[in-house]
Amino acid sequence: MDSLNEFLVAMELKYCERCGGLWLRPRKECGIYCPECEPQMADMPKQRRKRALVVAVESVDEIETCLAELAGVCAEGGNA
Repeated sequence: MDSLNEFLVAMELKYCERCGGLWLRPRKECGIYCPECEPQMADMPKQRRKRALVVAVESVDEIETCLAELAGVCAEGGNA
């Protein structure tokens, strides 16, 4: 029984991002598809990470200026 508990602690419940099915994966892995969908998705292009805006500033005034500029750009309306 202890070995079953150790196994379950090392796993996490995950849903497949292709079929929506639930499956268990090892806790430190980052697969997003269940074992049945993984081979079918292997030839698909890899998902790109979103880019983050990085701004180097040296004072609080510079941060406030950058935030004001971003608010001016983002506040103009939707992205449709």
